[in-house]
Amino acid sequence: MFLFFGVVAVAGSYFVQVQKLPWQAFVCAVPVGLLASAILVVNNVRDLDTDRRAGKRTLAVRLGRERTRALYTAMLALAFLTAPLPWAFGSMQAWLLLPWAVAPLGVRLVRTVRTRSDGPALNGALAGTGMLQLGFCLLFSAGILASGGI
Repeated sequence: MFLFFGVVAVAGSYFVQVQKLPWQAFVCAVPVGLLASAILVVNNVRDLDTDRRAGKRTLAVRLGRERTRALYTAMLALAFLTAPLPWAFGSMQAWLLLPWAVAPLGVRLVRTVRTRSDGPALNGALAGTGMLQLGFCLLFSAGILASGGI
């Protein structure tokens, strides 16, 4: 659900600005939406115990801690894997690999989310995921521009 709204927001913003919607706009929206959704997931991991005690039915409560951690890991991995797809399909250039420069931060965040359950560590992972999205998106934007745009 989170991802759907993220992709629609990014692709919709593109459409509003240029009045067309090529397939690349959707594909490029996916990693951005995944990282935005990952921020929400790590927040849910952090609040899982208190949400469960309060009777909230968040995604993390429904999935449980281990599956929610796996979801976070998959979201970050898929963001990095989907970013170069337009290049793989021949419509853009290898500049789309620029976001891979922040992959080490993603690896550290995954390690934290998968092994820690204390608030301070997960607060750091929450902030770090926001920083990951910022760095990723800046580099991704630069890669799209260097490739000649969409």
